Formats: sequence, structure tokens, C-alpha cells
Amino acid sequence: MSILNRFSLDGKVAIVTGASSGLGVAFATALAEAGASIAVGARRSSRLSETKEKVAETGAQVLAVVSDVSVPEDCDNLVAETMRTFGRVDILVNNAGIATAVPAIRENPDQFREIVEVNLMGSYWMAQACGRVMQPGSSIINIGSVLGLTTAGLPQAAYSASKAAVMGLTRDLAQQWTGRRGIRVNAVAPGFFRTEMTDEYPDGYVESVVLPRVPAGRTGEMQECAAVVVFLASEASSYITGVVLPVDGGMLIT
Repeated sequence: MSILNRFSLDGKVAIVTGASSGLGVAFATALAEAGASIAVGARRSSRLSETKEKVAETGAQVLAVVSDVSVPEDCDNLVAETMRTFGRVDILVNNAGIATAVPAIRENPDQFREIVEVNLMGSYWMAQACGRVMQPGSSIINIGSVLGLTTAGLPQAAYSASKAAVMGLTRDLAQQWTGRRGIRVNAVAPGFFRTEMTDEYPDGYVESVVLPRVPAGRTGEMQECAAVVVFLASEASSYITGVVLPVDGGMLIT
């Protein structure tokens, strides 16, 4: 197999959660451009339909299933619909996530639990559902965050804790499944990308607080993170499992 062929996803089937906006759309589109058939899941039906149309423009086959990853039955249904449509699942991108910025002394139990239920438990339920049907050679990519490894000035205890936990989940699933099932499990830790989530930050926050800590001197572009996901999904990364790969412009070295 040539080096370039190792990056090809021809004949593969990928599920991308949280695919109604931002990085989720970029991941689904990039995987399709690399040759995969795509199943996208998210809670917002209208936005999910827009993603389906965008991915279809690449020429890929695409399925959209409205789903909430915090509901295990929805995760099972997303995987079942993918199997019915495409007959296999080779790649899972656990991208669905939410965030808040609530001071710790004011954050109530329901607020904290909601973040954990989507970001951590949703990733686990999706990995479980896919792990039951995936064949050797498959790949799971959990989307963490640099905020699981550092802080950035906002009160985000629930979000940071959930993303740190996703990294622990990644290591354990890699240990359980790589040798026994041939399923690689890795995580990506994005730095700061312009998304709906960052649109909620205070005016000037990214410029005054974040960028001074980023050696690259800028926020990331969607395709820069999507390219890393394609790499981890493909045979180009066949000897990589259990790692957390930051895509952060160097933020974690400062």
C-alpha cells in the first residue's frame, strides 16, 4: 500500500455525532472527501438536514438520523440505522458536546450533570453501540479539548472535567479493544476554533486571553482539525492507539 493510499477511506462507513454545526460538519465533510460513506447524528433536525446536503455535495452516500447521545437508545438506533443502510460501521467520531461557563459556587447539579451526560456518557454510549458491531481495523476518535488538560480563564469546571474524563475513557477503551477486537481508540484535543460554542465567549476574550498563549498566533481552521480526524480514521495511523493528539497551535506548550 502506498503512503497516499493509507489515507484513503474508500469503502469505509463513518458515524459523526454532533454533526449539526461547527467541527462536526467539517469532520463529516472531510471523511466523505476521503472516500467514506457517512452517517450523521445530532439533535437539531433542520441543521442536520443542512449537513446532509453539504456532505452529499462531495458525492458520498450520507444518512442523517436525529439523535441525542445522552440517551442510550438513541445511540443504539443511530448505529442500527447505519448498519441497515450501509451494512457496516468502520469509524466513529464522538463529536457531540455542549459547554457552559458557570462559576463553581453557582453551578447547580442539573447543569453539571447535563454536561457530563452529553460529553462523557454520550461518548461512552456511542462507543459501546459501535464497538458491538465494528470489525477489526475500525477506529474510534473521541473529541476532547485542550480544556481537559489546561484552563483558559473561564469558569468551566463541568466542561473541563468531562473532557478530561473523555481522555481517560479513550485510554481504557484502547486497552480493552485494540488487542482483543482490533479497534483503535484515540482522542483529538482541539484548541480554539471559531464555532457556535466560542461565539458565546465574552467580546475580546479570544484575542486578549487565548491568543497570547498560542504560539501559532491565531485560532484554528476547521480543516486543520478535520485533517487530523481523517488521519486517525485511516490506515495511515494503524499503529496509533490510546493517544490524545492536541490540535491547538502549540497552546499546551506555553
